[in-house]
Amino acid sequence: MRAAFERRRQLLDFAVRSLLRRPTKNIGLVAIYALVVFLLGSVMLFGSAVRREASAQLASGPEITAQAMVMGRHDLTRTDEVAALGTLRGVRRIEPRLWGHLWDSAGAANYTLMVPPRSDGALKVSKGETIVGEGVARARRLEVGKPLFFVSPAGKFLRSRVKAILPSDSALVSSDLVLIEESDFRAFFELPPDVWTDVAITVANPREVKTIAEKAGIKLPRHRFVTRDDMGRSVEALFSWREGLTLALLAGALIAFALLAFDRASGLSAEEKREIGILKAIGWETRDVVAVRLTEGALISGLAFVLGMIGAWLHVFFFSAGLFAPVLTGWATLYPRFALSPSVDALEVFTLAMLTVVPYMAAILVPVWKTASADPDAVMR
Repeated sequence: MRAAFERRRQLLDFAVRSLLRRPTKNIGLVAIYALVVFLLGSVMLFGSAVRREASAQLASGPEITAQAMVMGRHDLTRTDEVAALGTLRGVRRIEPRLWGHLWDSAGAANYTLMVPPRSDGALKVSKGETIVGEGVARARRLEVGKPLFFVSPAGKFLRSRVKAILPSDSALVSSDLVLIEESDFRAFFELPPDVWTDVAITVANPREVKTIAEKAGIKLPRHRFVTRDDMGRSVEALFSWREGLTLALLAGALIAFALLAFDRASGLSAEEKREIGILKAIGWETRDVVAVRLTEGALISGLAFVLGMIGAWLHVFFFSAGLFAPVLTGWATLYPRFALSPSVDALEVFTLAMLTVVPYMAAILVPVWKTASADPDAVMR
């Protein structure tokens, strides 16, 4: 056991010294290798973190959302329909909601205007007041106490005062949000008092969500009932699609690295071949030569992978993934600024290692084994 350990230690020492004899070439290879890992790792870490953040935000939402549909498009829900939903067995609370979208030419962005839920006292606003998301405050340079003006497509004018700015913790879902009082909302969009945008349904038993949604669909056939699980799957699919698209765009970098690694590993220089020939001539076995070269490759790929992943982790969780956030979050103008909870998915790290480390090690093995198996005299000549 001790002899085997000493043998491995000596092989490792020889591999390190061999790498130090060619510092420029190896440093350049590690830098390119780490850059590829950094780019791919940043996308994977950010996509995973955003999906977790979105899931956490959805967890506080209603179990079922009811939306009226006409000819496949979203329509307004009447008050009598809201009352009908309240008669369903197993429903704990019914909350009709008012929200809509508005293009703001002054801020060059789309805003979501919404009446805050009655159940949330922290978001209560009075007539003439508003609470805005951090993206809206940034776009319009707003502060608490400042006035905010909007003009509807019909020419209706809305003047309000900023009561508060929503925290950045919820920016993923509230960056473009403007909360206003109900009478202001109805007057601005010219809505009658007996219609609502949709209805949030809270059920008493979470295991009966699907059953209640089916019963509600029978009672109100012109409505679509979307469960929280449905929205979670949609968010997961959306961010996974964007992450996949970004990784596909970076596939060129991965292919370029694979070609570089193959060329570097398979195209042994005359000096490297001569060194292998000398080692064979002085009594080294083929397995020892292969082990040394694989050790060199493992040191290079391991160092590059660790550096790339550390850089990706810092880029995502300390610098808000500035390179990829606009692509993966998807806002046209109001890119949300929010802090992601630092975490690492072991499966994603393993997958990335399989994509980067294994091809490089495989590219090393074949040419080194062929050279080490040849006659030492022929190799040195």
